[in-house]
Amino acid sequence: MTETPDIDAYPARSTDKLRYCDTDRQGHVNNAVFATFLETGRVEILFDKAGGYADEGAAFVIARLELDFLSEVRWPGTVEIGTAVLDTGRSSVTLEQLVCQNGLPVARAKTIIVQMNETTRKSQPLSDKAVEQFQKYRKQVVSA
Repeated sequence: MTETPDIDAYPARSTDKLRYCDTDRQGHVNNAVFATFLETGRVEILFDKAGGYADEGAAFVIARLELDFLSEVRWPGTVEIGTAVLDTGRSSVTLEQLVCQNGLPVARAKTIIVQMNETTRKSQPLSDKAVEQFQKYRKQVVSA
């Protein structure tokens, strides 16, 4: 994740409104709120118009989250979250996300989500349908 981030490369887009209570003593949005921004973006993919992609009796859980803070976010306003699928595994999907405020990147993240069987609490292979649906959200190559 070293190239200059570009929101146009992310096929799923969502926005979050900043709330006054999101701010901390320094006057910027608290770092913990960034995880909520990322959740907003993930939900756009995991529960899109085609429905939820988890199998019946299974749920998606976060196995890994890498989050880089690029700039502070200030209230009031909104943030835009771009989300893309980088890879699908046997029971997991890797997402890349970019958070922007006023068109400028403020954070980026890489998240590994695993489908977990709710009874056994173990990973469960993704269905062919889920793998196919995730392909719609592959990161786009943006030419300069």
